[in-house]
Amino acid sequence: MSAPRLGLPNLGLGLGLRSVHLAQLLRERPTIDWFELISENYLDCQGWRRHALAELAEHYPLVMHGVSLSIGSCDPLDFAYLDKLRLLADAIGARWVSDHLCWTGVAGQTTHDLLPLPLTEGTLHHVIRRIRIVQDVLQRPLVIENPSSYARFRADALTEWEFLSRMAQEADCGLLLDVNNVYVASVNHGFDPRHYIDAIPPERVIQMHLAGHRQFGSYILDTHDAPVSAAVWQLYRYAVGRIGSVATLLEWDAEIPALEVLQAELGKARACLSTPATAGDAGDAPHPAHGASPTLAVTTLDAYPQLAGAMFATEP
Repeated sequence: MSAPRLGLPNLGLGLGLRSVHLAQLLRERPTIDWFELISENYLDCQGWRRHALAELAEHYPLVMHGVSLSIGSCDPLDFAYLDKLRLLADAIGARWVSDHLCWTGVAGQTTHDLLPLPLTEGTLHHVIRRIRIVQDVLQRPLVIENPSSYARFRADALTEWEFLSRMAQEADCGLLLDVNNVYVASVNHGFDPRHYIDAIPPERVIQMHLAGHRQFGSYILDTHDAPVSAAVWQLYRYAVGRIGSVATLLEWDAEIPALEVLQAELGKARACLSTPATAGDAGDAPHPAHGASPTLAVTTLDAYPQLAGAMFATEP
């Protein structure tokens, strides 16, 4: 295993913690290095699931992965939510807390989706400032994940990899490199995913994600309901060769199979770790013609409320 980064350990190979498997995990305690829980599933939970989580925390390292931080929103940070995150992390000894580079809502309303940010200097400084505040409240490093991407802003002045690299360095936070999301975005927008990975500062990558996706003709959708594709395994091998071995997690969030199926899929990651790829054997990159590269007619961070007004319109 590689040395700790930002003081955070390489946990090995883990699975997303899903309630359908909780009883089996408590009963059998299978050989799995660690688990990642969705933070929001446990913040206000005091029943059997919370008891099961506490028991698992005694036997496995746990990491918290959130979907509600909305680090890019113009709304003020939700300090009540952050306090709950900190209390849960303290209670279960979470090794770190992660969330996504996105916004999920504005004006007090939420879309329950991970929406893209305009990649501009203004957005970058906005996100950096908020990450610093969040880390102060959580009293631990925040780890930010690259999102899957289906649209771009016409105002974009930075690539996503430039944005993430500068964000991580200037906010002094960690990165969660979702290899499937890199691949999805590369096909949707027509860039070489290896160039993305080459540009990410390796010392900032604390964790990687692997997941399945589905093809829909001219674009790919990040669905987390299927095995990891051959192309993503190939890209993961390249990422390991470029960045090194870090904590890697298999996500599977819909049509969840038996635990044994997930363990077998995770075993493929172990094989990749033993045979990392280099630039010469990483395979072909997606052809730019595959990417529709749509854009949104929103040009500045200040335009969020106008965009939200259209998205949150309801019938009278």
